[in-house]
Amino acid sequence: MNVQVFEAVADTLWQLGVRQVFGVAGSGNYRMTHALKARGAHYVSARHEGGAVSMADAFSRVADSIPVVSVHQGGGLTNTITGLTEAVKSHTQMIVLSGEAPLADRTSNFRIGQEQLVEAVGARSIRVSPGTARTDVRDAFRLMMAQRVPVLLNCPTDVQMMDCADDASVDPVPPATAIRPNPAAIQAAAELLLDARRPLIVGGRGARGAAAEIRALAERSGALLASSAVARGLFQGDPFSLDVMGDLASPVTIDHVLRSDVVIAFGAGLNRWTTSNGTLIAENTKVVHIDIDPMALGRQRRVDLAIVADAAESAKAIMEHIPEMAELSGRRRTNLIKGQIAAGVRWQDVAYRDTSTDDRIDPRAATIALDKIFDADRNIVVDSGNFLGYPTMFLSVPDAYALCFAQAFQCVGLGLASAIGHATARPDRLTIAACGDGGLLMGASELESVVRLNLPMAVLVYNDSAYGAEVHHFGRTGADDGFVSFPEVDFARIAKGYGFTGVTMRSGDDLGAVKAWVDGSRDTPLLIDIKVTRSQPSWWLADAFKAES
Repeated sequence: MNVQVFEAVADTLWQLGVRQVFGVAGSGNYRMTHALKARGAHYVSARHEGGAVSMADAFSRVADSIPVVSVHQGGGLTNTITGLTEAVKSHTQMIVLSGEAPLADRTSNFRIGQEQLVEAVGARSIRVSPGTARTDVRDAFRLMMAQRVPVLLNCPTDVQMMDCADDASVDPVPPATAIRPNPAAIQAAAELLLDARRPLIVGGRGARGAAAEIRALAERSGALLASSAVARGLFQGDPFSLDVMGDLASPVTIDHVLRSDVVIAFGAGLNRWTTSNGTLIAENTKVVHIDIDPMALGRQRRVDLAIVADAAESAKAIMEHIPEMAELSGRRRTNLIKGQIAAGVRWQDVAYRDTSTDDRIDPRAATIALDKIFDADRNIVVDSGNFLGYPTMFLSVPDAYALCFAQAFQCVGLGLASAIGHATARPDRLTIAACGDGGLLMGASELESVVRLNLPMAVLVYNDSAYGAEVHHFGRTGADDGFVSFPEVDFARIAKGYGFTGVTMRSGDDLGAVKAWVDGSRDTPLLIDIKVTRSQPSWWLADAFKAES
């Protein structure tokens, strides 16, 4: 029995476990998307393809299934490129299902080099053919999983309607097996750890499934713990966790990281963010880098020992060489250090000079106040911009899957759509989307999606009426209106037009309306237009700009 190619593509995706689709319907992808929906896939319609791919990116980071982004050929695909680049740089696994101009029509207005387009930003591409449609889809999955990268399935519209042999049985793509570490390398890592006086263990997003094993190793070896920003919450609740290491770290964290003489990094890139452009790791500190991707090892900085291995497997293997001894476990795990961490690792506990004015609130004061009001069990999704350190570090996270920190491409405008993807994956939690005024205006079309989908969401707009990073980097002048500074925008009124509850916050006196929403029925999403002070850059910005100078 023969079926048409579009049916075979949809059926194979379904058999491979696809249950979530984000997209914008067009003539080139309509049949495939409809066929996926007919099989039971949950479809979320975005208002822009750029929003759809950012939704899928965030969904993939916290869900246990692979999402599909479904878009029209030509312009539908070009609209995804910025968000797709973020996904590539974050090693996000997703399938981009796109129509393509008919192979038989060389003059189609939709014709572009779709394969070359996505591969230019680091994604991969496979074209579906009628004789191999099911194999093509399976190969796309294999490529995605092997290289940890988004893969485009190019589906020419004339090919979609062709018949193909229907071998309905689809072999599953086996999950990646844990990479076992080299025993000699493990022995060398253990010896470095045993010889250390002030060891530190760092976990990144690649270690999210290994938190228990890493914590056990840290406890036995007397090491402190820290995470990269994207893995914030990995060691939540551990009294010897320094929270986030890097540009976003608190002064207490920086002090203890700088004192470390051995650093073992599991699944963390050790990039400029995590090492503050290399200044956080002392010159004579020994660094062990462990990752399943051999290309990641030592890519960002020099390391003394590189180990290709699974985080959990390697942590367990190293611990086998660490004896249970009080003199080891007590090296950095003392009551004194525990007290220092409890008193000062959280930014909420660091003293600061409040810069609030009569009509604008210090973003630190605003975020600390909101942190106390919102649900403790929450998702937090942060856009890029001058403001990003405040929601990332002043809002508490419950675990390593709560924060979506999509900053691999450092592109403004992806935050709101990413929050929709995160909320779709975890609808049981309140999702807090934190955006700047510039970023929210870039992605404002998805405000309608939040309302239409009835998502449990609060949108925070850190509104300084400017592109804040540029203002603080290059300086504000009296004649820059419309260049990097802009007239006041009333986001609360705009949000109400979409169906939100809109609140303007200029001081702590405005928190009553927020609390009323939190304590109420929450039958609409909430948007808070936070009129923040604009006299100084956020603390992380200085290091970020050092990298550009």
